[in-house]
Amino acid sequence: MFDSLSQKLSQAMKALRGETRLTEANLEAVLREVRMALLEADVHVAVARTFLQRVKEKALGAEVMQGLNPAQAFIDIVHRELVEIMGGEAPEHPLAFAPKPPTVVMMVGLQGAGKTTTCGKLAVFLKKLGRSPLLVPADVYRPAAIEQLHVVAKDAGVPSFRTDEKDPVRICEAALTEAKLKGWDTVILDTAGRLHLDEALMEELVSIKAAVPPDEILFVADAMTGQDAVRSATAFHGKLGTTGVVLTKTDGDTRGGAAFSIKQATGTPLKFVGEGEKLEDFQRFHPDRMAQRILGMGDVLSLIEHAKDKLDEKETEAMAQRLAKNQFTLEDMRKQFQQVKKLGSMNKILGMLPGMGQMKEQIAQVATDKRLSHMEAILNSMTPKERANHNLLDAKRKRRIAAGSGRPVSEINQLLKQYVEARKMMGQMNDPKFMNRMQRMAGAMKGKLPF
Repeated sequence: MFDSLSQKLSQAMKALRGETRLTEANLEAVLREVRMALLEADVHVAVARTFLQRVKEKALGAEVMQGLNPAQAFIDIVHRELVEIMGGEAPEHPLAFAPKPPTVVMMVGLQGAGKTTTCGKLAVFLKKLGRSPLLVPADVYRPAAIEQLHVVAKDAGVPSFRTDEKDPVRICEAALTEAKLKGWDTVILDTAGRLHLDEALMEELVSIKAAVPPDEILFVADAMTGQDAVRSATAFHGKLGTTGVVLTKTDGDTRGGAAFSIKQATGTPLKFVGEGEKLEDFQRFHPDRMAQRILGMGDVLSLIEHAKDKLDEKETEAMAQRLAKNQFTLEDMRKQFQQVKKLGSMNKILGMLPGMGQMKEQIAQVATDKRLSHMEAILNSMTPKERANHNLLDAKRKRRIAAGSGRPVSEINQLLKQYVEARKMMGQMNDPKFMNRMQRMAGAMKGKLPF
């Protein structure tokens, strides 16, 4: 979502390299580039102006901390202001749960933003927290909207409310009553959307809010609509008093301006982002982590959380033990590829690693998702004995594997070369002399790193 902005900010900050101190002259040049980067990312003009003014004031008034050069000091100030403008420190829990269940979450927004799918994603998220959500179809206008929610609920593994009632307000009231009787602790209301803002839509939502007082009113916005999403969020907040925003389709062709502007423009925090079509492609929005990613610092915490959620813990532990004993086989390599695929695209993973954001294009030429699929196909075409002992792979076997995988023999040779080099490197890492050498190097570098 922020790839373009991140690249442009990095280029702008290069101008401060070699400077001995922050002055109004060198700051103006950098801030001009930052302003252009923000506007190209579709950040609201007023939000960009406020952000730049605060950065300038703090940069000129700040004394550079010991050990930080002017460029590093400026990045530190920009990071703090990015966190602040995108919502500040995230609370422990993204939703305000009712003291006495059930908690009512009302989902609102324009048609096409992805409300119904987001209801399912939120239900999956809440299930992981130990909650028992109930999905309620309150959109009686859009064709097949009710049936779509039932399908989404089934895929999410949660119940959905069924009724012959046609009035949205009464549907929500009946659902809340049933939730209390059956012990569901969270009720998610999938309300109707419109192609544009209209008074009838708003009045219906106001009536639902009055009949079934929600603990949370989440506005679902399409990130690809840019500043239109901010304007719609502002209108809904003015009428309903929304408590948060969910930004969908952030994996699409979006420049990130909506995520940057929503909190400042509406006063409503961005709580969740949807990053794909699967129900698991949904996560909390952490302003501090996103600020780190924008500045190329990575987001290791989110990557760890994502890995814990996706990877098989027992399989990972067994793999680590085999690596420690230098028993790494082609079968282990195949399992590694399968684990990596669970984490999502290579671009997503690289974006979470410090310093890798600017290198994604170069790395992607070597380790694209397509390339990984080709390598997995080659490994799948081998027999278990061949994966256990790569020395069995002679020319005849390689031709058979090439025919089975649809890849040329040259790619098989390249894969085997990478495997042998990986085994050699792992053997070195298990050598006590190598570990001692690394420790001595770490000790020599201590105190000389910029951060």
